[in-house]
Amino acid sequence: MSTEFTRDAKDELFGHPKGLYVCFFTEMWERFSFYGMKFLLVLYVTKYHLFTDEMGLQTLGAYAGLAYTFPLIGGMLADRYLGEKKAILWGGILLVMGHFLMAFEGTKAHVDAAGVIVRDTVALDVFYLALSLIIIGVGFLKPNVSTVVGRLYKDGDPRRDSGFTIFYMGINIGSVLATLICTYLGETYGWKYGFGAAGIGMLVGLVMWMAGQKYLHGESEPKNPGVLKESFLGPINKEWAIYLGSFFIVAFVWLIVKREPWVLATQYTLLTLSVGGTMIYAFMKTDKVTRDRLIALMIMIVSTIIFWALFEQAGASMTLFADRVVDRNIMGLNPTAGQFGSLNAAFIVILAPVFAWMWMKLDKMNLDPSIPMKFAIGLIQAGLGFGVLVYGSQHPNELGQVGAIWLILAYLLHTTGELALSPVGLSAVTKLSPKHMVGFVMGTWFLATAFSETLAARLSQMAAIDITTGETATIAEQAAKYSELFYFLFKLGIGAGIVSILLTPVLKKMMHGIK
Repeated sequence: MSTEFTRDAKDELFGHPKGLYVCFFTEMWERFSFYGMKFLLVLYVTKYHLFTDEMGLQTLGAYAGLAYTFPLIGGMLADRYLGEKKAILWGGILLVMGHFLMAFEGTKAHVDAAGVIVRDTVALDVFYLALSLIIIGVGFLKPNVSTVVGRLYKDGDPRRDSGFTIFYMGINIGSVLATLICTYLGETYGWKYGFGAAGIGMLVGLVMWMAGQKYLHGESEPKNPGVLKESFLGPINKEWAIYLGSFFIVAFVWLIVKREPWVLATQYTLLTLSVGGTMIYAFMKTDKVTRDRLIALMIMIVSTIIFWALFEQAGASMTLFADRVVDRNIMGLNPTAGQFGSLNAAFIVILAPVFAWMWMKLDKMNLDPSIPMKFAIGLIQAGLGFGVLVYGSQHPNELGQVGAIWLILAYLLHTTGELALSPVGLSAVTKLSPKHMVGFVMGTWFLATAFSETLAARLSQMAAIDITTGETATIAEQAAKYSELFYFLFKLGIGAGIVSILLTPVLKKMMHGIK
């Protein structure tokens, strides 16, 4: 199967393969469903099921962390058996099922006469089942769309980074639509409407993926279709064994998604095995150039843990900060707390074309920063975003509320940091990995992100308030708690960025000419 794209002008649109836009819209709608759910989650469980801050953040951390853990397995199954087309289709089906189940709310939790919180246990069981279906669905879908994008470009094609940045813009169009529409529907009219809208979005994405297969020229098909038809157990062939086995994994996830410490331990174990296994493979099975590139890539992947632990405060501490501390009146508009999550995606939609043009322009001038330097830039800007929030918290209004402008500026800095690191990182995985390992290494990338998601929720608990037990705090007191958290995150980001700058010359040398 060829990994080159056709150079015929009829096969291109705006200077890129048409297949890029198939992946663009598929990922856009998948992210619509994912972020529509994510930015509602902590608000939903704390306000509807009356979870404490700590419980709500643990649920968010376990869910988001597992959603980025299972792409490691989904990437491997697509590489070895299903191919990206079938893996993405199956993942989308599971996602649609999960999102529509989320629309089942059950009875709202309440405090009885004895002061005890009464929760609908059946509704909670359905809630955790829905989360489990979404987690496994993301595992099948998420790594494989990115892998197909990489296959659309020849080795050394200078448009690759630009193509990934355009693809990344699609992700964020879905995110901005989700955080505006789903969070508004959920917070204003009822949680089920927000979750239901997320399910509809994923359904649209599935249709677009299947309709656009002709523009991918077979790049998403299984490498060895005959293997899928081989018997696995009696009349069940290997393809159906994967589909049926998914539901056993869903049952396993249903058990552990309620237990965040188990999730963190699982992520740590898988990440250690994944990175360690890759390093062992690099030393035992590859030549020096391939080995050096894999080692450099593993170091950069591990460094992203800090970036994402800072960045993913958006759905956790920053959303609660917006709900409780920020003056959300902006020139007469009063966005919901969840809608502030759209700022990151909106800024990316605006700035992604600028960054795509900038990288290509700098490359022609031989001034393009190396991949490791871009990682360092991203880390520093993530830290600076929290520095802005600390400053804003020290200058509240007469009610003790923090101006929305500081939250907006923080999202802007986080966005420019993300654009320096994330799309470039995705592209680096496809450039530095051996061709037969791209799916696995892409899964490792998302596994590092998974660990960061759970870590981010744990860090957010530094500012947790248990209002369900009667704990109260003034706006000023809550602002002070969040400021303490944000100051710690500011120092963490700046420090990690400085270390990355110092490592840049070594990593650049180990990449052996890859830019």
